[in-house]
Amino acid sequence: MNIRILKTEEDYEKALKRLDEIFDAPVNSKEGDEAELLVLLVENYENEHYPIDPPDPIEAIMFRMEQMGMKKKDLAEVIGYKSRVTEILSRKRKLTLKMIRNLHEKLRIPYESLMADY
Repeated sequence: MNIRILKTEEDYEKALKRLDEIFDAPVNSKEGDEAELLVLLVENYENEHYPIDPPDPIEAIMFRMEQMGMKKKDLAEVIGYKSRVTEILSRKRKLTLKMIRNLHEKLRIPYESLMADY
């Protein structure tokens, strides 16, 4: 086991290849421990070189609505009138603090996603 910090794209590719080879190794085995370390190194490299920004608030709301099988009328119960929902989803009106709190509490959408610029 020759594990080191991933500094280049080549290091990253080699780590992915090795991880693919040992991914199903038994836990608490030599290869299992190596796989756990490689996962941490790969995750760290990806977070640094391929960051994923949170979705904008409207995308987050629409995604959550889709997941929950909600319609606009259902969302109106969370943030207000049906016409207000249409204005929000069409980006003609910004979310208020009260709407953000309700969306977080009732739909479990992270505050970070709801408070991002859009």
